[in-house]
Amino acid sequence: MSRKEIIKVDRLRREFIVGDETVKALRGVSFTIHEGEFVTIMGTSGSGKSTLLNILGCLDTPTSGQYILDGVSVQKMSKNQRAVTRNRKIGFVFQNYNLLPKTTAIENVELPLLYNSAIDAKERRRRAIAALEAVELGSRLNHKSNQMSGGQQQRVAIARALVNDPVLILADEATGNLDTRTSFSILTLFQEFHARGRTIVFVTHNPELAGYSSRNIVLRDGKVVSDTLNPSPLSARLAYENLPKETD
Repeated sequence: MSRKEIIKVDRLRREFIVGDETVKALRGVSFTIHEGEFVTIMGTSGSGKSTLLNILGCLDTPTSGQYILDGVSVQKMSKNQRAVTRNRKIGFVFQNYNLLPKTTAIENVELPLLYNSAIDAKERRRRAIAALEAVELGSRLNHKSNQMSGGQQQRVAIARALVNDPVLILADEATGNLDTRTSFSILTLFQEFHARGRTIVFVTHNPELAGYSSRNIVLRDGKVVSDTLNPSPLSARLAYENLPKETD
């Protein structure tokens, strides 16, 4: 039985006019991501990965080519339809967490559900608590953002990404602001969610992270230069457990 296609991009091009010049950020990018894959998209600054991320996240549309998300063409959506798709089908995890300051963990995680009128306050709270417990923050439900460590804030951000049960988790440099131990604890979470069948796209410039995903796509100068499967990903949990313990 073939797996469902979650992302299909075909000959994507994205061009920007800057002064008198045309900047070609993407130059015919094509790939397909199936349900249950954990894919890292890598590339240095200027490779096109940020432009691609914006398109995959329905924040932008390509100049030409096609993007199909969960069976639906994104280009054919209205601006409002893209906004609903972002909210319902994509869970975003950002490098800077993007939490509301001085707001509790529950309130931050409930936020995406506020845009769905079919979900009442009681159900919002139930889902938010369940998502926070899934990222091992059941004891921090009422802690505010400024009362939590960077790792805890990123766990809240992951819980918020999960709360709508999206078809895709899209992570942008999600460990970029974290120390090594905390980075591996967050990577462990992503691997655990992948093991449960989640589809994850992890955008990063860090080549060390490639070994922890099931597939690695590398961009350079707006093109895919390699797309390789990783049948035996490294264990983030094992790496975490083997790191030297922190001392004062």
